[in-house]
Amino acid sequence: MKTFIAYQLLEAIKKEHLSRTALAKRLETSRAAVNRLLDPENESITLLTLKRAANVLGKKLKLELV
Repeated sequence: MKTFIAYQLLEAIKKEHLSRTALAKRLETSRAAVNRLLDPENESITLLTLKRAANVLGKKLKLELV
């Protein structure tokens, strides 16, 4: 799941022509935190952080139990 979300975030960043540093500024966090957010193998990211990143990129986070 995190791999898929990280991929989608990376695609949104590319579409917006946004650097990781610029994203960090928008999220009011460090670039290291953004690197953790975009690391598909790092599963320690909170839902709140994912939601904030999605909002900054003009997206919505949607999780489902199926």
